[in-house]
Amino acid sequence: MSQHDIDPTETEEWLAAFQSVIQYSGKQRAQFLLDTLLNKASQLGSMTPYALTTPYRNSIPKAAEPPYPGDVFMERRIRSIIRWNALAMVMRANKESSDIGGHIASFSSSATLYDIGFNHFFRAPSDQHGGDLVYVQGHSSPGVYARSFLEGRLSEERLDHFRREVDGEGLSSYPHPWLMPDYWQFPTVSMGLGPLQAIYQAHFMKYLTNRGLVDNQDRKVWAYIGDGETDEPETLGAIALAGREKLDNLIFVVNCNLQRLDGPVRGNGKIIQELEGQFRGAGWNVIKVVWGRHWDPLLEKDKNGVLERRMNEVVDGEYQNYKTKGGSYTREHFFGAYPELLELVKDYTDEQLYQLNRGGHDPYKIYAAYAAAASHKGQPTVILAKTVKGYGMGQSGEAQNKTHSVKKLEMESLKAFRDRFDIPVSDEQLESLPYYRPDQDSAEMRYMNKQREKLGGHYPVRRSQSEALAIPSLASLKAHLKGSNGREISTTMAFVRLLSTLVKDKKLGERIVPIIPDEARTFGMEGMFRQLGIYSAVGQLYDPHDSGQLMYYKEDITGRILEEGINEAGAMAAWIAAATSYSSNNFPMVPFYIFYSMFGFQRIGDLAWAAGDIQARGFLLGGTAGRTTLNGEGLQHQDGHSHVLASTIPNCRAYDPTYGYELTTIIQHGLQEMYGDQKSVYYYITVMNENYEHPDMPEGAEEGIIKGMYLLKEDKTNRKARVQLMGSGTILREVEAAAEYLSEKYDIACDVWSVTSFNELGRDVQSVDRWNMLHADKKPKLSYVKECLQNRGQAAVAATDYMKAYSDQIRKDVPMEYVTLGTDGFGRSDTRQKLRNFFEVDRDYICIAALYALSQQGVVKPAVVKKAMKEFNIDAEKIDPMLL
Repeated sequence: MSQHDIDPTETEEWLAAFQSVIQYSGKQRAQFLLDTLLNKASQLGSMTPYALTTPYRNSIPKAAEPPYPGDVFMERRIRSIIRWNALAMVMRANKESSDIGGHIASFSSSATLYDIGFNHFFRAPSDQHGGDLVYVQGHSSPGVYARSFLEGRLSEERLDHFRREVDGEGLSSYPHPWLMPDYWQFPTVSMGLGPLQAIYQAHFMKYLTNRGLVDNQDRKVWAYIGDGETDEPETLGAIALAGREKLDNLIFVVNCNLQRLDGPVRGNGKIIQELEGQFRGAGWNVIKVVWGRHWDPLLEKDKNGVLERRMNEVVDGEYQNYKTKGGSYTREHFFGAYPELLELVKDYTDEQLYQLNRGGHDPYKIYAAYAAAASHKGQPTVILAKTVKGYGMGQSGEAQNKTHSVKKLEMESLKAFRDRFDIPVSDEQLESLPYYRPDQDSAEMRYMNKQREKLGGHYPVRRSQSEALAIPSLASLKAHLKGSNGREISTTMAFVRLLSTLVKDKKLGERIVPIIPDEARTFGMEGMFRQLGIYSAVGQLYDPHDSGQLMYYKEDITGRILEEGINEAGAMAAWIAAATSYSSNNFPMVPFYIFYSMFGFQRIGDLAWAAGDIQARGFLLGGTAGRTTLNGEGLQHQDGHSHVLASTIPNCRAYDPTYGYELTTIIQHGLQEMYGDQKSVYYYITVMNENYEHPDMPEGAEEGIIKGMYLLKEDKTNRKARVQLMGSGTILREVEAAAEYLSEKYDIACDVWSVTSFNELGRDVQSVDRWNMLHADKKPKLSYVKECLQNRGQAAVAATDYMKAYSDQIRKDVPMEYVTLGTDGFGRSDTRQKLRNFFEVDRDYICIAALYALSQQGVVKPAVVKKAMKEFNIDAEKIDPMLL
């Protein structure tokens, strides 16, 4: 009992009474009495327990463990072979080239955690089952490859191409669907993103089920996480959502090997206890797997609780010492703390003390935890499994601070590893690090294949294609290609109108998933609340105060809108789940996620990159876009660089349209490309909140809109000076105004180009450059930019609401004097007119830029530029806004 127990007899009576309740009335009755007792204590003002943790022992007692359904000795044999091949693969790669890298220790600690899943729980997709989804911890990839090698899915040659992918047939360093599209389901090594995406994957699967689209009731999402990874805000940032929505299709397995990359996770504390409190407080079912079965006899003998007390006292840094320093150290420093403990282990040798195993390495304990998690209803489950980092690596790294970086074992440790796991490799063979695979007809191979057959086949496996969707033609959307008939609207409003049409489409409509943060009213989307409903796992349990209004806040279990709150990372993770539904659920969905553009790529850039890796297909809408368009919000809200950031993602197609018909053309093309042709790209489109009149779509503009630019207005007069004026977004209208002024005031012919995507134009320039370089003996190709602008005068000016780097991408192929204007620098609040003048992208500066460019070609005299600057009241000594 506790050291502070002043009346042990009374305590024993209470405990005996409680045990009697459990024995004769059941656990539910006992829980009711505990809850009632705590409520009474609170009413009386007594101290009530503030902790959400239980003692440092297994959640499932030995007596409650289910029978093990497999051959545990055969599985240990198979697991040992997998351990060896994973080790050999990494060591062989680094023997070939010492800078290849790789990780041994993470999988060494988690081999049993994965093995139980592969043998008994992870179901592959089949005609009978949709398959489970498993987020493999990135550093454990060698172990998954080693299992696939044993199954015959990967050859020795493939294993020898670990981390060598350029020549083909390589194995990715970590899970990367882009590089292994039929194998890895999810990219996870950017730590924290796997757990976050797993939560929203489970959330989206429930969404599909509740909408009656896909039956995901029996499917599970498993997410494997390192305890050090839980320090990432994304790892734990959404666990409350999982608890609140009762995502019982979600299972987290946290490999608590107590070590980060450089040292202990909580050297002065207990990470398992900390995580237990956090997850239980968020509404999760928590299962702790702390001790292996070799501890069971000692725990049974611990009649006065001193062993459990000592387990609770010791911090994680010291637990690592026990595994590093061996049995004699453990005897002295753990059991030696109390005479009763030394008495408890007096018959144990030091070697036996060292072999006291942790729960994460015990198949019986792990199976019991997995079985309980898989059958649990009404809550997500987290399994906190205690392991040893570098398990089996001996003095080369077991439980040592350096363990994560170890990529080879010294010969003595290698021999010890071989002997410990009974690998039939001789001392002479060790130097060559041979792989080992039993004969196809061996007991091991038959057993492993039989277990996987029960679960639907080999795993992991990824579906790279699904059904093609019927996409509305551009002609069928002709109402959205017409102008606004004198009305002033924003491109955001044009988007909402188009989305309203698409959700009503008989073939495509049900597949569309509108996703918003807590900004629907900002984007004018509140009208969809009643029409489509906001998804809620429990429906609407209250009468909203605006229920009498037309556009009331309607929550519904079959709602179609995912309103994810003030949570850009979570909304993006939900978008990724929807954008990969074609793969995960064999049911393509079409997500449109609209957000403040400044809170897009900048805030969730790592997720945007992951979306490229995972081959997401869908639309991201950067609302209130541009540095000067969102005029009153100030520095941290004004986006002048998201298109530059989007350009860094190879399969992200980014557009900045000005008019509704451009937006409609881009979205229709994107739908066809992603869901008709099934190309693995995704679209980023910026839309603005500035109202202005929209014209009809010019004839023949479709091709140019998609390629990135088209001639909006052509000056057909024959004048001495001619300039090409290019613009995008709302700044195109400043370009149009400048063209009129230059034509009337300075007798300059001005052609106006609407540039919908400098990114697409820039990529085309690079692609053509590459082709020409590699085909020097052939007639050079022309980029689309050069095709458009050749023989069209002496100068060109580009102005956008983004950094100059955005329009500078095409400089090389502009066949004339080229001046770019952009909004470099920090944003600030003011009127749009003043901001555009401050950042030097308004019509006045466009005129100056055009005159300057022409002067550089000798068409206009420099004095004309000077005179125009005076006319526009432009101070030549004004400080560059980039520096302010």
